[in-house]
Amino acid sequence: MGLSTGYLGQVWAQDIPVGGGEPAPRAPGSKLERVEILGKQSGDNDLRRRAQIAKQIYGREELDKYGDGNVAEVLKRLPGITMQGNTPRMRGLGSGYTLILINGDPAPPGFALDQLDPAQVERIEVTKGPTANQSAQAVAGAINIILKDAPKVSQRDLRLGLGYNVDRPTASGSFTIGEKWANISLSLPISLFEWRGANTTTVLRYAPGLDSQPSLTRQQGEQFFFGHGINLGPRLNWKLSDDETLTWQSFLQKGIWNNRSSYANQVLSGTPGVEDDASFQGGWQNVRSNLQWVNHFSTVERMELKAGLSTSKGSFDGQTVRLALPQRQTLANNADLSLTQAGNYSRLLNDAHSLTAGWDLEWRQRDETRNITEKGVPLVGDFEGQPFSARIERQALYIQDEWEISKQWSTYLGLRTEQIATKSQGMTTPVTNTSNVTTPMVHLNYKFDAAGRDMVRASITRSYKAPDLSALLARPTISSLFADTSKANTELSPDRMGNPTLLPELATGLDIAFEKYLPAGGLISVGVFYRQVNDLIRSVTRLQSVSWAAAPRWVSAPENFSRAMTRGLELEVKGRAGELLPGLVDAKLPLNLRGSVNIYQSSVEALPGPNNRLDGQQPWSGNFGFDYRFANLPMTLGGSLAFTPGYSTQQSVSQALDQSRSRSLDVFAQWIFSRKLSARLSANNWFPLNTESQTLTTDGYYSDTLRNGRSSFNLGVEIKL
Repeated sequence: MGLSTGYLGQVWAQDIPVGGGEPAPRAPGSKLERVEILGKQSGDNDLRRRAQIAKQIYGREELDKYGDGNVAEVLKRLPGITMQGNTPRMRGLGSGYTLILINGDPAPPGFALDQLDPAQVERIEVTKGPTANQSAQAVAGAINIILKDAPKVSQRDLRLGLGYNVDRPTASGSFTIGEKWANISLSLPISLFEWRGANTTTVLRYAPGLDSQPSLTRQQGEQFFFGHGINLGPRLNWKLSDDETLTWQSFLQKGIWNNRSSYANQVLSGTPGVEDDASFQGGWQNVRSNLQWVNHFSTVERMELKAGLSTSKGSFDGQTVRLALPQRQTLANNADLSLTQAGNYSRLLNDAHSLTAGWDLEWRQRDETRNITEKGVPLVGDFEGQPFSARIERQALYIQDEWEISKQWSTYLGLRTEQIATKSQGMTTPVTNTSNVTTPMVHLNYKFDAAGRDMVRASITRSYKAPDLSALLARPTISSLFADTSKANTELSPDRMGNPTLLPELATGLDIAFEKYLPAGGLISVGVFYRQVNDLIRSVTRLQSVSWAAAPRWVSAPENFSRAMTRGLELEVKGRAGELLPGLVDAKLPLNLRGSVNIYQSSVEALPGPNNRLDGQQPWSGNFGFDYRFANLPMTLGGSLAFTPGYSTQQSVSQALDQSRSRSLDVFAQWIFSRKLSARLSANNWFPLNTESQTLTTDGYYSDTLRNGRSSFNLGVEIKL
C-alpha cells in the first residue's frame, strides 16, 4: 500500500514511490508539471500516520542502528515480531501465517532473510491485515521489505563488517554503485558475507528402545555450521516520458553451507536409538527478476503491468558415521520455478476517492529428488531416487476503493477472489485439489482531529494460509533413530510424510487499534485482534501400517485438523524520554525509549485444554529498547531486550510440549565521524540464556532438550565515497 487516500491530492504530481514501489496517483484537473523533490523524506511515524491501513514503518535509522549483518537480526527487535530460527512470526503464530513480501510481491521460494544485507533495504513495512492488491495469505500480517531504489544522483557506498560468534572472526562487505544518465537511473548493490556458529545441546530421552522396551539415554551434542554467500540486487529505472516509466528489478542469492554434528552418548538403561555423527554440505541459489511498466494516461488514470520470473535451486550431500564407519548417506536436489503476471488500473473519482481493479496470476512448481542409502543399501527402495513434484496455480481478481470521506473519516474497501489449484505427483496417481477463496476487506480510520494526531483504526478481513508445496509431497522420511523399517519406531521419533490433499486454512479477522502521535514525534498505540481459523493444518502423529515398513510405524503428517481461535492485546510506545515521561525526565535529554508488550490467547477445538493453544504461540512477549546520543561526542549508545515466558502446548491428544523462557539482549555503540564516515560496534544475545524444551506423551515417555545460548559481536564501518 502507498500513502493514505487523504494525501493523494497532495502528492499525485510528485509521483513519489511508496509501499511496494507503486507511484501514487495525481490529482484531477489540468495536467501538472513534474516537480522533483530533493528534501528530506517524511519520518517513519509520519508515514505510518498517513497510511490507509494499520502499518508500522522502519527506515534507514532502525536498519543501521545495531550494525546487523542480515535482515533477520533487524526483525527480531521490532514490536510484535518474534523469530523462530531465522523465520519471523507475527502475533506468536507460525511462519506460514506471516506473509513475506519483496517490494510488495510475495517473496520467491527459498528466499532467506538471514542472507539479505540490510544495506540493500530502504525500509521495512509491517501491516496487521491483508490488502486486496497483495496476496491475502497474511493471517497474522505481512512484512514488506522495500529494496533500495535507483538513486537520483551518482553515489558510491562501501560497508565493511567483522563479526565473531565462534572459532574465528567472519568478514562481510557491501558496495553500492548508483548512476543516473538523463532519463535512466541504475543501482547495483553487491554484498558478500560469511558466517560461523555453533550450538551445544544436551538431550535426555526416555522412550521405547530398539527392542521396544523402555530405555533412557543422555546425549550431548555439538553442532558447528559455517558458509559464505553473495547477494546482488540490480535495479534500473527508465523514464520513457513524463507519464511513462519502466522499472527492472532483479535479486540474486547464492551460497554454500556446511554443518558438522558430533555426539557423546551415555546409555542409562535399555537399548536406545541415538543420533549418529554427521557431516552435511550443500548450496543454494535464488534468482528473481521483475519488470514493471507504469503509464499515466491522464491526470486521473493510471495503468500498471508487472511480470516476474524466479528460480530457486538447492542441493546437499550428507553422511552419518557410527563407530567410525559410514552409516547413512543422503543426496538430494530440489528446484522451484515461479512465473507471475499482474496488472491494475487506477482512477481518481475525485480529489480524495481512488478506485483500483486488477489481477494477479502465479504458476509455481517444485521438483525434488532424493536418494538415501543405509550402509550402501537404499533405505526405502520404492522411493529413493524417484522424482516427486508439486505444483500450484493461482488466479486472483481484486478491486479496492480508497476514500477519504471527510477530514476525519477515511476507509479502504477491498474484495479479492482467488482460485488455487494444487497438483502433487510421485509414485502414485497424481492428486489434484482446487479451492476458491474470496476475501473481503474493510479498513476504517477515524481521526479525532484534522491533523490525525489521535486516531482509531478498525478492520474486518478474511485471509488464508495455503500449504507449502513441500508439505504436499507424499514421500516418507524415515526416522534417523529407527532406520530399520522391519521394526517399529516410537511416537517421539516418527517417520514423516507429506499430504497431497491439504486444503488452505481460511481465517476471519477483526482488528481495532488506537494510535496517539505525540507533538515531538513519539507514539502510543493500543490494539486488539481476533482471528477465527478454519481447516487448521497441524502435523498429527499416528501408529499405522505403511507400504515402506514390515511393522506398523508412527508417522507424522500434516492434516486439516480442526478449527481454532486466537486473540490478543498489543501495546507499543516509543519517543523521546522527556515526552513520554514528562516531569520525570528533562525534556532536552537526548534519550529515546521504545517498548512493546503483546498478550496472546488461542485454542484448538479438537484438543483438550487448558494449553490447547496454536502451535508455538507464546502467552505473551515483550520488547524494550533505548538509545542515548551524547551532546559533546559523536556517539550514540543503545540497547534492546526481547523476551518470552515459558509455556506449554497440547500438540495432540497424546502429546504435549513444554518450552522454557527465552531472552535476547542486544547493545550497540555508534560513532559518526563525518557525513561520509561512521562506525558501529554491537553485541547480539549478550549474556545468553539457555533454553529448554520437553516433549511428553500420555504414556509417560519424554524427550528433554537443553540448548546453550551463544553471543555474537560485530564491528561495521560505512564509507560514502
